[in-house]
Amino acid sequence: MALITPLRKRRLADHGPGEPYERRPETTAQLEELVLLSRDELVERCEIPRGNPQYVETECLLYFVRSTRIDNSDRYFDRLYAQLLKRVLKRLPNAERAGGEVESYSTGEIRDRMFDRFVTLLSEDHHLYSEKLDFFEIRFESAMSRLRVDAERKVWREENRTTGLSYDDESGELSKEVEHAAGEYDPFDVAEKSSTNYRLRLDAAIDELPAEQIRIIEMLRLGIPIDSNETFAVTIAKTLGRSEKTIRTYRDKAYLAIERFMRDGDDR
Repeated sequence: MALITPLRKRRLADHGPGEPYERRPETTAQLEELVLLSRDELVERCEIPRGNPQYVETECLLYFVRSTRIDNSDRYFDRLYAQLLKRVLKRLPNAERAGGEVESYSTGEIRDRMFDRFVTLLSEDHHLYSEKLDFFEIRFESAMSRLRVDAERKVWREENRTTGLSYDDESGELSKEVEHAAGEYDPFDVAEKSSTNYRLRLDAAIDELPAEQIRIIEMLRLGIPIDSNETFAVTIAKTLGRSEKTIRTYRDKAYLAIERFMRDGDDR
């Protein structure tokens, strides 16, 4: 019988590490069946829709996606990954109501945050095992529900925090005064940035931003330019399919929110 890789995360205990997380018996039973299949057979099984007796539970599909960490086949990973993302997308808040009516801005933000968070966790795990994904292999639906609650909390808090920012009534962009203030602040260029406490608070501040602003800030953090005259240069504007002006506006909004978070703290 092929070995099923155990989960590493442990439960909380009063004294030291607790018992390790364990998959549900039905999940383990299906994994023991699926590990005997060839790659092509496994992918075909994962494509079978729900309701069919041969349907592969999402907990099992996630197990095999995570297992590709030690695999050198990009094609195998891509095929499994595509199937997993289809299932994740189905579990996100609906972008439209019945009748084609567009949902609120908040719903779109919550949807983006949930998707981005899951993809980020999966990306981290693909490079180095992340215990944060272990609960998804136990109860995927419950784990996605937790993602939604966390995303809702952050989006609603962000909406309340940004009501005080000043925007131009006609263009909808930041006012010149606020834009100037944002341009004078750089969260990555401060004397105390080397301290652990500052980095932790900065990470917390960034985590509170809307999804697209997080993408921009993280790319700036990696030294990726907003735009470039070089034809084949990797830029934020090119990567996100946005104009340079839009990227700079989002950056300024993000810097203002970060500055306020760092100045006032999280208890606002």
